[in-house]
Amino acid sequence: MQAAQSLTSKPETLAEIYSRVRAYTEHLCEPLEIEDYIPQPVVDISPPKWNIAHTTWFFEEMILKRFVPDYRVFDENFGFLFNSYYNTIGERTARDHRGALSRPTVKQVFEYRNHVDVQMLDLLSGLGSPPVLREVAGFSSPPGLRRGADASSAGWSADGVVNGDDPLRDLVVLGLNHEQQHQELFITDLKYTLSVNPLFPAYRENYAPEETHESGTAGFIEFKEGVYEMGYAGEGFCFDNELSRHKVYLNDFEIASRLATNFEFLEFVNDHGYRDHRFWHSEGLDWVKQNAVDAPLHWHKVDGEWHQYTLGGLRKMNFDAPVCHVSYYEAAAFAAWKEMRLPTEFEWEAASEKFDWGLRWEWTNSAYLPYPGFKKPDGAVGEYNGKFMINQMVLRGASVATPPGHSRQTYRNFFHPHLRWQFTGIRLAR
Repeated sequence: MQAAQSLTSKPETLAEIYSRVRAYTEHLCEPLEIEDYIPQPVVDISPPKWNIAHTTWFFEEMILKRFVPDYRVFDENFGFLFNSYYNTIGERTARDHRGALSRPTVKQVFEYRNHVDVQMLDLLSGLGSPPVLREVAGFSSPPGLRRGADASSAGWSADGVVNGDDPLRDLVVLGLNHEQQHQELFITDLKYTLSVNPLFPAYRENYAPEETHESGTAGFIEFKEGVYEMGYAGEGFCFDNELSRHKVYLNDFEIASRLATNFEFLEFVNDHGYRDHRFWHSEGLDWVKQNAVDAPLHWHKVDGEWHQYTLGGLRKMNFDAPVCHVSYYEAAAFAAWKEMRLPTEFEWEAASEKFDWGLRWEWTNSAYLPYPGFKKPDGAVGEYNGKFMINQMVLRGASVATPPGHSRQTYRNFFHPHLRWQFTGIRLAR
């Protein structure tokens, strides 16, 4: 799935980068049949057709309407159909109704993408690419383990403003990073949709990145108490929730050099961990009981043997691979069972140079809150992150579904504690 395209020593133009990122989305669509584009089994999942239309809508709504005189939209109804959560822009399709859109057709959605791409490339054709853009949305990072991979570009500045000296360039770069976020959502959403099919169809045959596992000796890395700097620093792209850079004090701590494995989590399952109230948050235990949860998502017992649904279909469990698709509740309960805990997001960031990361989004013990000095930009882009800073937990790292080049140590992902359709995993701390 990872498109291994190395960057050359010559900086790419923004138009070239735009074309490459947009082409990668269509590369992800290659294995799909028409019937795969529409289903939405639960509210948290968006259909492939909606994902690829929404990313196109972003460029049309945020850029073409603003920077192209007398721009004519592809279809007046698409603004309502494919807006996600931007109240500034207007009304939109209810989130749980995205799978009810049999029309427009998949063919029309691809025509929409082509229409917007032609207009965008015409707009960008006169723009060059300074060196700071060489890594934007790049595919230079290898799939799998990535330590400190950085997708640099123009973006939010240190004061949280996205439309600064060059608002067009900044919004295009934001749109490309937004598209990369949806490339990962495309995979994770589609995997869930395919997983509820009793035939357990494969997204791609003989393709199971979930089974990639870490090498090296398991152990713990010690860190001494002290003051550490957190948040993004540099001239490249970051999201506004990574700002501003600030100092935090950390006590002595130790963090695992490797992620918890399927085998380790199976020991928790076999020890009746899901039924032992001592390890669970109250809300987590309620969630377990209400949903009859007794194993990670996509685990299945077949003829007495554990299997796991992967992007390559249902396969026998690879017990060496990091456990995947666990909620925050499950991660915290497992840590308590091990008589340990999850790291805070600041411990994770301070320690991340000392271990490999990138196979799983790693739950932390930190609530998703603004950093000191955080500022929301004006307008619709101000709704990108800030309004979600309530009742969610932070995840750090990246996953096997993260597009290459779209990860960095300061990246703050966030989800509600019960969700587990993403490629989420566990790193212990004490």
